[in-house]
Amino acid sequence: MTKNTSRVLPDHALVHPTRRRRCTITALAAAFSLVALYAAWYEAHGSSTPPDDELPIPQARADAATQPANGEALSATVAGSELIKRGEYLTRAGDCAACHTADKTRPFAGGLPIDTPFGTIVTPNITPDPTTGIGQWSDADFLRAMHEGIGKSGERLYPAFPYVEYTQVADRDVLAIRAYLNTLTPIHYSPPRNSLTFPFNQRWLMAFWNLFNFTEGRFVPDPKQSAEWNRGAYLVQGLAHCEECHTPRNFMQGLKSSSRFAGAVQAGWHAFNITPDKVSGVGDWRDDELIAYLSTGAAPGRANAAGPMGEVVANSTQYLTPVDHRSIVTYLRSVPPISGGESRPRDQWGHPAGDVTALRGTTITGVNGAQLFVANCATCHSWTGQGIGASEPGAYPSLIHNSTVGASTANNLAMVILHGVSRTTTHADVLMPAFGNQLNDNQVAAITNYVTRQFGNPQSTVTADQIAKLRAQQ
Repeated sequence: MTKNTSRVLPDHALVHPTRRRRCTITALAAAFSLVALYAAWYEAHGSSTPPDDELPIPQARADAATQPANGEALSATVAGSELIKRGEYLTRAGDCAACHTADKTRPFAGGLPIDTPFGTIVTPNITPDPTTGIGQWSDADFLRAMHEGIGKSGERLYPAFPYVEYTQVADRDVLAIRAYLNTLTPIHYSPPRNSLTFPFNQRWLMAFWNLFNFTEGRFVPDPKQSAEWNRGAYLVQGLAHCEECHTPRNFMQGLKSSSRFAGAVQAGWHAFNITPDKVSGVGDWRDDELIAYLSTGAAPGRANAAGPMGEVVANSTQYLTPVDHRSIVTYLRSVPPISGGESRPRDQWGHPAGDVTALRGTTITGVNGAQLFVANCATCHSWTGQGIGASEPGAYPSLIHNSTVGASTANNLAMVILHGVSRTTTHADVLMPAFGNQLNDNQVAAITNYVTRQFGNPQSTVTADQIAKLRAQQ
């Protein structure tokens, strides 16, 4: 009997070559994918020269010039001056100063903290300082930030910077803004760092946020609409970024497209419904009233701008041309009306009060809203609530037929009492003192509830605890 002396190889010895081949194939596939991705990236972002109509304005003009003469140099100087002037107008239209100025002695140097559900974002310095600002940014860097939400070093920007809307702004207008910012005094200032919780402090995650909440691309005029409508759409959807405040947000804090302009709460303030719904929105406002509100912050018998909207009027919309005001109104008239469930328009509540007579000779115990109103508010607004000065520019507004007082939530009224009003326009210098340091939460709640009950929507009430939360808002 012959003995079988052949060796039986272990299983792992048979499998190992196959596994090694698979690893090799996987590595080659990965390398090929990386090369393909780099080629695609280079095609999109490489150093190839863009078409003439996409070149930065100064470069396109220089490339087109041949044998420059003195007259042509003068023409270029005039064109540059016009570009800067246009950039200043557009910078105001975009209200860039509001977010990028925390200290008025350092305009556009950033440092403003913005509270979000994920932490605090601090706005950057956009002066032309070369180390702390954007002085070393190229035009291409600036365009990429505005249109794609990507910074100079390739970092993803957070959508507190509204690139979601700015992506629609034409290259020529972005470059005009850039030209104006280049003329600002450079301010050497590094704002504090963001304070975001993990994982929201990981900027690369914004790529996934963008997949659901951002569509990159420039505004395309609608040929079926008028030039005025298209101009309004370009401003509202783009540079003016009205949706950032007036559109509610989804669970990812992206804009809720199904409720555009239906109103939302920002830092305790309610940005109201501006759709043409006749009850919940501004559908029953006349065009001249909407234009007056945008240009002066006041529409007598309707509303008076305060808080963030007061700042928008003071810093931005008052400087827009009449053509742009009309264009914005024309566009807003066309958006779908959305009902907020209100029973009557915000500006159709209230009647004069007679409480001062009842208070005479009465012993007041506890916190009394009527007494606090007479003591703190009646000097300017009259104890009847009818205001002083009617519709004059410097009038103290009536609390009757006032959209802030007649709103379904009392947030804005309480915030005005806490923080006051400071709105300076060419129309008037409006000032209401802040009472937050003089009145406690119970007293502010008592005045708020008295005013809504007497002059506005009686169903709109607040508690002292709610006042405390509003007081803590930045």
